[in-house]
Amino acid sequence: MQLEGRLAGPWVEELKHSWDAAVSSPGRGPLLVDLTEVTFIDAAGEKLLAQMFEQGAEFRATGCMTRCIIEEIKRRVKAPSR
Repeated sequence: MQLEGRLAGPWVEELKHSWDAAVSSPGRGPLLVDLTEVTFIDAAGEKLLAQMFEQGAEFRATGCMTRCIIEEIKRRVKAPSR
């Protein structure tokens, strides 16, 4: 999955729907979430990313704020066995 722009407001719910569909796909491999083009993540977006991480998401991020948010999620949430 490649995300762009702001992960905030209605886009959080849109990502949740897309994520739920991707996770339920039979025979799927690991899901990589590319956050390199994300410019802002609100609290709801951060919460959803944490849930996605708990469900096995792998993240690619650039930019100090996005990388910091992802590292904080990884510290707070115990990674699932991979």
